[in-house]
Amino acid sequence: MFDQLEKLEKRYEELEHLLASYETVSDKELYNRNAKELSDLREPVSLYREYKKIDKELNELEAELNQKHEADFLVLAKAELAELTNKKLDLERKLKVILAGEDETAGKNVMVEIRQGTGGMEAGLFAADLYRMYSKYAARKGWATETMSLHETELGGLKEVIFSVKGREVYKRLRFESGVHRVQRVPTTEAQGRIHTSTATVAVLVEPEDVDFVIEPKDLKIDTYRSSGPGGQHMQKTDSAVRITHIPTGTVVACQDERSQLKNKTKAMRILRARILDAKQQEDSRKLSQERKSQIGSGDRSEKIRTYNFPDRRVTDHRINFTVHQLEAVLEGDLDELSEALIKAAEEKKNE
Repeated sequence: MFDQLEKLEKRYEELEHLLASYETVSDKELYNRNAKELSDLREPVSLYREYKKIDKELNELEAELNQKHEADFLVLAKAELAELTNKKLDLERKLKVILAGEDETAGKNVMVEIRQGTGGMEAGLFAADLYRMYSKYAARKGWATETMSLHETELGGLKEVIFSVKGREVYKRLRFESGVHRVQRVPTTEAQGRIHTSTATVAVLVEPEDVDFVIEPKDLKIDTYRSSGPGGQHMQKTDSAVRITHIPTGTVVACQDERSQLKNKTKAMRILRARILDAKQQEDSRKLSQERKSQIGSGDRSEKIRTYNFPDRRVTDHRINFTVHQLEAVLEGDLDELSEALIKAAEEKKNE
C-alpha cells in the first residue's frame, strides 16, 4: 500500500510542475486533463502526507517515553500517544478505502432527472415534492443547482424536471437515489379521504467532463423549432427550441426553456452527454455480474426503492430495509441519515 502511495505522491508533484509549465498552460486540453488528474490525487496524497507526519510524531514520542521523565510528563505523553495512534489508524483505514478502488465517479457532478409515474395529477405533485426535497438538500450541502428542463402540470406538479448538481461528494451522496419513489397519502383532490399510492422515477446521471469522452459532430442531428408555451406576447417568434439526436445510439434530447437558441443547445448537449455516458455504464454493469452483486439493488430504473408514507410519517428504503420516522424533515432536505445508511451498506457489501 505504501509503495503505491509513494508513487501517487510523486505523480502529484510531477503534475504540480507540469501545470506551471508554459507548454501545459498553452494547451487547453492538456491543461484540463492534468488539472483533473491532480484534483483526483489531492485527497489520497493529502491523507498520506498527514499519515507520515503523525507517524513521525509517534516515533519521536515513543523515543521520549524511553527516557527518564517525571510522572506528570509520562501521563500526558501516554495520553498524546493514544490520541496519535487512533489518528494514525483512522488515516490508514481511509487510505485503504481509497486504494481499494472507490468508485472513480464518486467525486463527479450529476444530472438528476425526475418524472411523474403512475397516479395521474398526484404523481406530478409528488415529482414536484421530490424536486423541492433535492433542491433543499443541495442548499444544505452547499451544492450549486441549475435547472436544465422543466415541464409543469396543471395543478403545479411536474411532468418532468432535469437539473444539474455540482459540489463536493455530490455523486457519492446522490447515487443511490435512482429508481422508483412511492408516496402513500391522501391527495388534496380526494374528497373521500382515501389514501392513494403514486410514484415518480428518479435517475441520477454522472455529468461527464470534456476530457471524459468526445461526441463527434458528424454523429449529431440538430433541429430547431419554435418553443411551445403560453400565447400572446410571450409566444416565441423565433426557432429557439433545440432538439439533438445522437445518431449512433438514437438518444434524443430537446430543450426549449431558454429564449436563446445557443443556451438551449448548450443545455441539451450537457443532458445528451450525461445520458450517453449513463447508458454505457448501465451496459458495463450488466456485463459484470460480480459488480452487480456488490451494488445496492439492481440499479434498475424500474426498481421500487423507497416509500414515503404520510399517515405513519415514515420513509422506508426497501433496498436496505431502513426506516426513518421523520417524513417532514426528509422532505425538507434532511437526507443525510438515509444517504449515510446507504453508503455504509454499499461499503459493507463491497467488503463481503
